[in-house]
Amino acid sequence: MGDVATAIMDAAEARMRIGGFNGFSFRDIASDVGIKSSSVHYHFPTKENLAAAVIRRYTDEVAQLLKQKLTTGLDPVTAWTQAFRATLHSKEHMCPCIAMGAAAQDLPAEVAAEVQNFFSMCLKEMVKAGLPRDGAARLLATISGTMLLANALDDRKAYDQATRDLIEEAELSAV
Repeated sequence: MGDVATAIMDAAEARMRIGGFNGFSFRDIASDVGIKSSSVHYHFPTKENLAAAVIRRYTDEVAQLLKQKLTTGLDPVTAWTQAFRATLHSKEHMCPCIAMGAAAQDLPAEVAAEVQNFFSMCLKEMVKAGLPRDGAARLLATISGTMLLANALDDRKAYDQATRDLIEEAELSAV
């Protein structure tokens, strides 16, 4: 992928983290990147194509990050909690898939499918890492919900408070 296409995706992702699918336009992206909106259309013919490409890339990046974390010996609960905590404490504050997942029923089909793929990947990888399916669902629901809560309240500590019990339970079960 070329530098311009990558810059377009980066700008779209930043806006999607804040406002979801409806939080950006091609005109916004073009302004952010310093190009004409026709250039955005050249690389991504529709807004749906762009948003789906961003979510696909993000899903791949998260999957790779978690594989790296798990190879260091971290238990799956700690690995996933730390990964999402890093997002929460980053400049962006929000996972674009969580931001868009809250409105998944209103997303175009192509974008909704990619958001669903992200959450399915998370559950599949959590189970693959050793969590039972219900434990994986509980972990993902806790991480997603507390990320929304922490952003809504502008209180990053809410995430740590909500995930602390999950980490402690994982540490006790490993003993």
